[in-house]
Amino acid sequence: MQILNEFKLEFLSKSSNEAFARVVAAAFVSQLDPTLEEIADIKTAVSEAVTNAIIHGYEDNRGVIKMNCKLFDASVEISVIDEGRGIDDVEKARQPMYTSKPDLERSGMGFTIMENFMDRLEIVSQPGKGTSVNMYKTLKSIGK
Repeated sequence: MQILNEFKLEFLSKSSNEAFARVVAAAFVSQLDPTLEEIADIKTAVSEAVTNAIIHGYEDNRGVIKMNCKLFDASVEISVIDEGRGIDDVEKARQPMYTSKPDLERSGMGFTIMENFMDRLEIVSQPGKGTSVNMYKTLKSIGK
């Protein structure tokens, strides 16, 4: 597949930047003329990925979050990358209701939400090195 357009963005792991990342991704994907539902799905998934990087990846420390977005003919690939603490057990972290931060009243549904709003989710993580969350979505609105 040929990439139609692409951006790379870096921002501090501050909670105020979560909304910024979500809006940037949605605005960028709008080039493909997605439906409002598709935009909402993408915004929700990006929000969850960025929030995970802030809360779990960097915890109380500041770090840099990278977001890469690629547009193809009828699909989008979004990666949210941190160089934080990483995930000890990715499969366990993917389980609904699992949270490593119960004291923060986290629901443990971040990865489940990403999986439900996107077509495919890949998580690559190494403890002490960081996490890359790669999300893929085919836009059904294309070609209609």
